[in-house]
Amino acid sequence: MGDKKYEELVKNHSSAMIERLVTDVVGKDTVEIRFDFLDNDQWAIISMHNYEEDQEISIRLHSGDKYDLYFGYYDDEDEFFEIVQLLTEEEKKILPEGLKKLMQSVLDKEEGMRIPSSFISKK
Repeated sequence: MGDKKYEELVKNHSSAMIERLVTDVVGKDTVEIRFDFLDNDQWAIISMHNYEEDQEISIRLHSGDKYDLYFGYYDDEDEFFEIVQLLTEEEKKILPEGLKKLMQSVLDKEEGMRIPSSFISKK
């Protein structure tokens, strides 16, 4: 039911969602960057969850410097939906350089990491 609302949110307000995620991630004591894969695709991922509304916002780095914004949510019937949108070059600039390097390291090594957020610089 609410999928049109969420599609519009991701399409029209992706930069704000990315900024919110980055603020959440760097505001924590530790940052968890996970490694995941499906079929022939693999990625490094950072996430935040809104448990009250059953939502997840994530940034995923795939090979070839491709980043996407992932938004997952449950509808009123408890059915899970995913919206994925590639980041533009402007949206990639929102991500701190330290975070990009750490995500690339996770992708290269195919192993997640948990580090102090002080390792991620804002610029």
